[in-house]
Amino acid sequence: MSDTQPAGAPTAYWHLWTDDDGVSRQDLTPLGAMQQACLNPGASAQWSLDLVADGNAFLSVLPVGWVSDWHENTVPKWIFVLSGRWYVESMDGQRQVFGPGDFSFGGDQDTVRSADGRFGHLSGQVGDAPCVQLILQRNGDGWRGARPGAFS
Repeated sequence: MSDTQPAGAPTAYWHLWTDDDGVSRQDLTPLGAMQQACLNPGASAQWSLDLVADGNAFLSVLPVGWVSDWHENTVPKWIFVLSGRWYVESMDGQRQVFGPGDFSFGGDQDTVRSADGRFGHLSGQVGDAPCVQLILQRNGDGWRGARPGAFS
């Protein structure tokens, strides 16, 4: 794994905090180095930075040209697009493109592989800018099997 920042990745964030005198302050703070890894079996490598020690929240950067073959989300997760664009194509052939401000729920665990090899979903980066995402996942079974409307 490489410990560098991919093109288009965020490198800093604004941190609101309280000093020893009880005064709130804001500092532009560097993010740690991202690592390149496959987040799901069958997925292409992407850049990732864990924001929570157990990996339940992390930044992800899909480089320009990133595509992934058929795969499932290993655990249910919310995916928020911060910048750039990406697509998800489900087994029924529907393809949805997501851009800044869009978010989706990845709950395609336990799909059945079709005769033509489809299972889970296809996904890929769209356009000439990397897609930066904030991903929140739940590693337990609490969101597993959630149907549309479960969060309404």
